[in-house]
Amino acid sequence: MKKFYYYSKFKIHPVELKNYRLKFALLVAAIFCIATLVLFSGYLVYTNYINPPKDLAALRNENLLLKSRLKNIAGQYKNLETELDSIIVRNNTLRVAANLPAMSNDEQKLATGGNAFGSLLDLIAGKEVDLKQTIAAVDQVVKKFEFEKGNLTNIQAALATNQELYKAIPAIKPCTGELAAHGFGMRMHPILHIMRMHEGVDIITNVGTMVYAPAEGTVDFVGYKNGLGLCVELDHGFGYRTIYGHLSATTVKEGQHIKRSQNIAKTGNTGLSSGPHLHYEVLHDGINLDPVQFFFNDNYVFNSTPNSKE
Repeated sequence: MKKFYYYSKFKIHPVELKNYRLKFALLVAAIFCIATLVLFSGYLVYTNYINPPKDLAALRNENLLLKSRLKNIAGQYKNLETELDSIIVRNNTLRVAANLPAMSNDEQKLATGGNAFGSLLDLIAGKEVDLKQTIAAVDQVVKKFEFEKGNLTNIQAALATNQELYKAIPAIKPCTGELAAHGFGMRMHPILHIMRMHEGVDIITNVGTMVYAPAEGTVDFVGYKNGLGLCVELDHGFGYRTIYGHLSATTVKEGQHIKRSQNIAKTGNTGLSSGPHLHYEVLHDGINLDPVQFFFNDNYVFNSTPNSKE
């Protein structure tokens, strides 16, 4: 077999090259691997960055489109947040009108869990935003909506209740006539001549004057009572009750539903009475109140009595 030598500067004489075929093969293999790696890397750079495949380009375009849409959503969210704040202010005003306490900022934050709007502001500014933060911000406005929706439901319920309450408050003078001077409170009884609590007011008027219901309610009693003679008692609900004494006649029966300004009786002089007049009482939760405090408009019932029964 043919031998190969090379000259060694260190040994200063020819040296035989052994296993040269194996070494040559290893060198060729190494060169091939390096070349392959360089070519493959160049292919990746070319396909992914210089000339990316259609699928990858489509994904990138879709990603840009999604980012653009997300920014639009964030902008809409900002407007929505502003509208919500305006609704909160109006709801607080409605709560006051409905006799409900206005909610403080702390109560609102406690109910909705604070404000996650900062991440969306970053998104609008073009900053990178974590998807979880964005979802949390959107979830936050949903909670805020649900809270205000519940708040509005409570307001509507309170307003509906108030409408019924307003119907139940005895808000008008039940008949024409002048109020007696002694009024509501302790007085010398005109017949018994003893100091006694006068639990209502006396309206001086002729026998047969029409008596009207000052509020909506139900007739709870029609008949005679000691001292009051012929009387009518109305239950208006919400703790309100009215009593009409010394009547000459009644136009309603027990259990009948009565509207405000509806005729219920005629004045008289029955019972323990010193002269023709209407004895009128207003009670709330069983406690007698001064009826004059409920005369919001003396002439209302007499100017408009669509439900009266003459």
